[in-house]
Amino acid sequence: MGIAQSRVTAQGQVSIPARVRQKLGIGPGSLLEWAEKGDDIVIRRIGQHTSEDVHRAVFGRRAAQARRLDELKEGIRKHMKKRHARH
Repeated sequence: MGIAQSRVTAQGQVSIPARVRQKLGIGPGSLLEWAEKGDDIVIRRIGQHTSEDVHRAVFGRRAAQARRLDELKEGIRKHMKKRHARH
């Protein structure tokens, strides 16, 4: 038995159930890839971010510069904590 079910509209659109969106970590603007795996179709979230996109998300608009691994990890930790903080 599957996680959830969806109905296809006359325009070929499908709503993704909340439980599936949460499990995949997707939201508006997310890109999904549809792939064949034997007789099954597999849907997965894909990302298309450059290293500069990640740098801007973690360190703001400052010019990209070489960072030590510990600086990157700390920047990512702070970004994720801020982004996923419960209100």
